[in-house]
Amino acid sequence: MTKENEMKNSVDAPSVQETMEDIWRKTCGTWKNCNESNVESFLSKCLEHNIDPQYCMNWITRHSDQIPNQSAVLDKAREWVNQHTSTGSPISVSNQMMD
Repeated sequence: MTKENEMKNSVDAPSVQETMEDIWRKTCGTWKNCNESNVESFLSKCLEHNIDPQYCMNWITRHSDQIPNQSAVLDKAREWVNQHTSTGSPISVSNQMMD
């Protein structure tokens, strides 16, 4: 791939935020429709798209005042993140492991 094509592809690619928001619209629709079930689906889809679930959860938390039953939804999101990430923190690989 030429440098020109690489640059064009990176410019055309949606940002992480845009991708996450698109997943949100497809799984939850609106903040008012957010519930325990679809928040798990949202986080799962984000992980499938290689978006850090903690990043997504932080975004949900920032909008929690718009979510009905926010306490239960946030608890479910935290539980999901803890189950699907290494001790609830992003999984990373050190440079030493890659050598």
